[in-house]
Amino acid sequence: MKKTKLQIEHTYDFELLGLVSPVKDYKMAWLINRDLHLNMVRSEDLEIEFLSLPGLKISQFFLSLPHGFVQLLKNKALNSSLQVSYLIPELKSMDYFLLVQDQTFQLSINTFANQLAQNPYIQNVMRLDISKLKSKENLLTY
Repeated sequence: MKKTKLQIEHTYDFELLGLVSPVKDYKMAWLINRDLHLNMVRSEDLEIEFLSLPGLKISQFFLSLPHGFVQLLKNKALNSSLQVSYLIPELKSMDYFLLVQDQTFQLSINTFANQLAQNPYIQNVMRLDISKLKSKENLLTY
């Protein structure tokens, strides 16, 4: 019997900021909402199951836009065996990821980065190239 493989290529049609900050996730969402004039709300924790590793529960905040979204994901989490794991293991220095998708191009990721960099609670803001991430599939939350 001939086997057929299904090849799936994901599209990453969002931009990504990496944030370094020691504050709790709810305070980070509040700071971003205040500084960027957004209204992200806490969503159910994102649960990711892996084939060879224990699953993760990642806290997330979400804002749905007419033609896109803004999403805040925490990088560090406790896995099901109560060990520290990372959403994107190759970026352990990042505490949060801000995903921005805007099909209308009214939101500017550079403006977001500049405004967040002025916040004293945020130590570092980096614009990240999604194509260079090894674990980029972990950012797909649909």
